[in-house]
Amino acid sequence: MVFDNLVFDTFAGIIITMRKRTNPKGRQNKPEPQHAALSYPARLNKFISNAGICSRRDADLLIAEGKIKINDKVVTELGTKVEHGDEVKFNGKVIKPQSYAYILLNKPKDYITTMDDPENRKTVMQLIKGATESRIYPVGRLDRNTTGLLLFTNDGDLSQKLTHPSYKIKKIYQVELDKPITAYHLEQIANGIKLEDGEVTVDDIAVLTPDKKSIGIQIHVGKNRIVRRIFEHFEYEVVKLDRTMYGQLTKKELPKGKWRNLTEREVVVLKNLT
Repeated sequence: MVFDNLVFDTFAGIIITMRKRTNPKGRQNKPEPQHAALSYPARLNKFISNAGICSRRDADLLIAEGKIKINDKVVTELGTKVEHGDEVKFNGKVIKPQSYAYILLNKPKDYITTMDDPENRKTVMQLIKGATESRIYPVGRLDRNTTGLLLFTNDGDLSQKLTHPSYKIKKIYQVELDKPITAYHLEQIANGIKLEDGEVTVDDIAVLTPDKKSIGIQIHVGKNRIVRRIFEHFEYEVVKLDRTMYGQLTKKELPKGKWRNLTEREVVVLKNLT
């Protein structure tokens, strides 16, 4: 098996960039860029969802129950369109769509990827508190002990596409193992393996250090704990797991525990990937 240099070169680029970092505090103090959330005419359920009231499916229920007014007239027909300048009310109060927000976090260890936790453990939402007035959600998840890039947004369409395996969004991880990986296991992983919930094929894999304990792996599958389970399948313990690239986003100028807004260009690139 011949492994290409994609993962290794990617990590080398990231390492060099991080060494040249000029802003160790991150960039979260920059003003939040505004991204228009809707184009008009817009479906009423999408308008309601983008206003942060509920999901589109639940918005359809609100419409059918006669709880929505457009220009002071009750609307019950699903598929109704909202024109620019229309006044939409829910429970007698005017609602307006939020602007889209896109926040990138370099997640540290020991934080849960959830909106809130009944056990009062630390959550990623605490790390991005005050980042935006919009109600944003994590795109996918990183487990408690996994670090690295985690994207947040209220752009439901983009979030759904980024997490769907058919779009094959590139995710690169640096894995630290408890012992050197063998060439045989490396080749097996590269060729695809069968886990308890089906076959898994990685996009690329490479050894990063002479001791063969540091591995770079590129994968687009979004199954729960998939990277850890790949190595646990061969009885390796994953000591550290860090997501270093998501799509075309990297950890450049983004220290652990800090967040930043995506640039307009980064948003366009992400949307072009889907």
